[in-house]
Amino acid sequence: MTHLGSAPSTTPPDWPHCGHGAAPEDPVGCRGIHVPGHTACLAHLTGTDRDAYLAGLAPGADIDHRGTPFAESLLDALLDALRDPATGHPRLGEARFTSALFQGDAWFESATFQGDAEFASATFQGVAWFRSATFRGDARFRSVTFREGAEFRSVTFQHAAWFESAAFQADARFRFTAFQADARFESAVFQGDAGCESATFQGVAWFESAIFRSGAGFGSVTFQDGAWFGAATFHGDARFRSATFQGGAGFSSATFQGSAGFASVAFRGDARFRSTTFRGDARFESATFLGDARFEQAVFERSVSLGPLVCAGRVKLSGAVFGGPVTLASAARRLECRRTRWSSTAELRLRYATVDFAHAVFEYPLTIAAEADPFVLPDGQPVAERALAHAPGTAVRIASLRGVDAAHLVLADVDLSECLFTGTVHLDQLRLEGTCSFDTVPSRTHRRRRRPVRFTQRRTLAEEHHWRARRPRAVRGWSPAVLGAGHVGPAQLSPVYRALRKAFEDGKNEPGAADFYYGEMEMRRHDRTGTPRAERGLLYGYWILSGYGLRASRALGWLAAAMLVTIVLLMGFGLPQNSPKQEATGTVPPGGGRVTFEIDKADPRNPTGNRFTGKRFEKALNVTLNSVVFRSSGQGLTTAGTYIEMASRVAEPVLLGLAVLAVRNRVKR
Repeated sequence: MTHLGSAPSTTPPDWPHCGHGAAPEDPVGCRGIHVPGHTACLAHLTGTDRDAYLAGLAPGADIDHRGTPFAESLLDALLDALRDPATGHPRLGEARFTSALFQGDAWFESATFQGDAEFASATFQGVAWFRSATFRGDARFRSVTFREGAEFRSVTFQHAAWFESAAFQADARFRFTAFQADARFESAVFQGDAGCESATFQGVAWFESAIFRSGAGFGSVTFQDGAWFGAATFHGDARFRSATFQGGAGFSSATFQGSAGFASVAFRGDARFRSTTFRGDARFESATFLGDARFEQAVFERSVSLGPLVCAGRVKLSGAVFGGPVTLASAARRLECRRTRWSSTAELRLRYATVDFAHAVFEYPLTIAAEADPFVLPDGQPVAERALAHAPGTAVRIASLRGVDAAHLVLADVDLSECLFTGTVHLDQLRLEGTCSFDTVPSRTHRRRRRPVRFTQRRTLAEEHHWRARRPRAVRGWSPAVLGAGHVGPAQLSPVYRALRKAFEDGKNEPGAADFYYGEMEMRRHDRTGTPRAERGLLYGYWILSGYGLRASRALGWLAAAMLVTIVLLMGFGLPQNSPKQEATGTVPPGGGRVTFEIDKADPRNPTGNRFTGKRFEKALNVTLNSVVFRSSGQGLTTAGTYIEMASRVAEPVLLGLAVLAVRNRVKR
């Protein structure tokens, strides 16, 4: 058969063919199969023989017209011969139209194919009308060419439908079509609009490597057993509005040259968009994913609007590249954004999710914010979150920021209790808004080697928990590291605490920075590789006396203890037995004249007898209180008492100063 626009093949077909019109440029001639009992195809039978053949057909008869050219009138005559008087519609048995040429419009409207229907390599030069047709056997349209369009409205495919490598050179419509078994459109080419509205694919729908050169609409389509668009190319806009994917949905390595709209789409299995390229706008408003939403290594070249969407599994964006502004509103169990690249501004508003942003690259401001209330649709209705009914809570948890440049990162109202910070760059420029929570030290009193241990309450990093849980004789309450968290120690944690402290201080939140200063000092005190031993000793004393200048109660406790010791020592050794009295002695010169007196005081005598009396306590307390404020009481003291007072006038004001410093660090603004 000679196809328009192509040179005739010199290879004869596999069936006995007509050969009509053979010529040097086409030695095969007509490729139509012989009509049974004749040596010509149906198109080249004489009028009498053709009428006799058609008159011998009955509804439901098997027909074989491979390679036959059909004028519109000839096809109408054939279908009229097969028309069922009860229904008024053609009824065919097994129909073989392989490589047939339909020169005008082909009207198979309301036809019933009781057996297999074979249209492989056929060419429809006019419009192919299969509206309301029923295919009860396999329908094979491999490598078919539809030059003026194809209408498959309300068609039922009860068995497999094969459209691999088909060429739809005009619009193709599959509205209200039911595919009750697998439908295969691999490598099909749709030159015009491809409309598949309200269709139902009960088997697997295969569109791998298909090419849609104009718009593609799959509105309200139901894919009951998987839909695979791997490596498909959409040159125009692709619309999957209100589609339902009850099995898996595969768009891996697909290319969307125009906009891609998945509004109100329901993915009941995993949705795979791995390595997919979105060159136009990508929108997933009101989409629901009951499985995982996988966008690994996807490329979004323009603006992206993901959501509001609900995902009962994981939203996997690891390795994705975002070239335009991104708006992500998602209620999902987990959001994985490892090694993602964001080349424009992005706002991520989340609920329920645990977020992993390890080694992501931000070139512009990126905000991760937790939403307290459900997302609202454009019509004012809240997004249904039934798929997350068993989730532990709506809080958003950050799992990792390792390797991230935090200079453009803003976190709002998120849980950082499990976040891994080691390796984060410019962490001191991180902005924390709202209520961002961190982990805390173990509560209650624990025992280590039979002695009680109680940790001062403060905010800590998850990695400090991991390090302390690994230490020998670690007390209960420190959380061990999860798989893949790695092992870090004080040398790595000290700069992390320092950077977070600076971030809080730059945000004018001095009290909030105090816990991170405490953590920094703790890590320096425990760092045996980077902190000299003498410095660790000083830090140990600083910690013991005042909790690094942050625990006023500890400094006041030491001050009270020092004052008590001073009082006891003064009562026991410092106060003399009796206060020495002044004595005046003088000499009267012979014959009168001026008398000169010398006033002196006896040396204090060490106390004896009962030293701990109320009167001696009052004197000792007076001396001690004056020592705290670096004043002299004027009380006479023994030699030992003088040294005791000197020591107290050094130690006690220092302890008082540490207490004042701790209070200031907690209330400073």
